[in-house]
Amino acid sequence: MTMKRVAVEANLSNVRDYLSQQGYDCCELDAQNQNGQGLDAIVISGADQNIMGIADATTKAPVINANGLRPEEIANRIQNSTR
Repeated sequence: MTMKRVAVEANLSNVRDYLSQQGYDCCELDAQNQNGQGLDAIVISGADQNIMGIADATTKAPVINANGLRPEEIANRIQNSTR
């Protein structure tokens, strides 16, 4: 099984830490990776649905809104969306 690469919004350090502990390759969501190329998922806080234009960007990776979710629930959504 290959390690899943996930971009996580900067203010979600607790989610990034949890996913890293679960074996995900995590990076910070920024202008370089917002299109999802090379990523298995993108995790946003939901505080700003249109963070860096993601709402209208074409992305190959599923975008997961972390608003109201525990890190474990986010990991489950990533796993289910990348099968």
